[in-house]
Amino acid sequence: MPNLNSKAMVMFLGTGTSEGIPRVTCLTADPPTCPVCTDAMRPGSKNRRRNTGIVIQREQDDGPPINILIDAGKFFYQAAIEWFPKHAIRSLDAVVLTHAHADSAGGLDDLRDWTNTMRFARGDEHAALLARGRDARIPIYLRDQDLDIVSKTAYYLVDRTQMTSGGTVAVLDFQTIDDDPIDVFGTTITPLPVPHGPDYTCNGYRIGDFAYISDASKVPDDVLDMIADVDTLVIDALRTKRTHGSHLTMERAVDYAKIIRPRRTLLTDAAHGIDHYAMNARLREPKFNDGLDIQYAYDGMSIQISV
Repeated sequence: MPNLNSKAMVMFLGTGTSEGIPRVTCLTADPPTCPVCTDAMRPGSKNRRRNTGIVIQREQDDGPPINILIDAGKFFYQAAIEWFPKHAIRSLDAVVLTHAHADSAGGLDDLRDWTNTMRFARGDEHAALLARGRDARIPIYLRDQDLDIVSKTAYYLVDRTQMTSGGTVAVLDFQTIDDDPIDVFGTTITPLPVPHGPDYTCNGYRIGDFAYISDASKVPDDVLDMIADVDTLVIDALRTKRTHGSHLTMERAVDYAKIIRPRRTLLTDAAHGIDHYAMNARLREPKFNDGLDIQYAYDGMSIQISV
């Protein structure tokens, strides 16, 4: 068991919807009518948003950090090449999926970069991997129903005998989970089942004093009880006012923050109707936040949590 620090870094790999921000049709409109998508093209804009996902990085006393990825969506590769170097994320030790929609699992194939690095490591690098208890596989934690979907959409990752010859694919170790807490290289991760539409359930997760609910249309009472004492809440907030069958509005997300009253609430999964700068200015007004720290997160943002 690794000797881990009680603090962890959470880095937001993406904070946007399944289609991402900017939308292509907004950029090609003549004349342009979407100020958020237009601004998203500006270098450094916090309106540029890829699929929701985070990396949890835990330092250990006797080795390199352990990096756990929650969700690898369609834009995982683009997000990783931008943010991994800036945050010195040099390895991936495990992936935990919230669900198997494309914006959460569509980037699993891109994990081949890391598994190939492990497979072909030599000398001191190989010895270091063995010392950490690693082999050439990345464990993927997911529910049975999500494995069923991945088995169809990325069948060659689940059954590598089905891949065509002449190339390499990610070497993944799929491990199914239920509602019980799981131990991922010394980090306890507790599933938080939430509705993601009328007929579908998605997982959020609690890690220490941190709760992450990226896709939800409601937070059930039993889950509210499970996260009643968290310090940091990350919660789905797709857009304002107009309801959506599968996601929370910003107003409903703020209502949940007022129930839980964490020290810090970060909103995620924002559509192109959310201007990061204008909405955060609005959320800083006392009449909206009831004295709470509530803001939209942004891609590349990092925070510290206790685990």
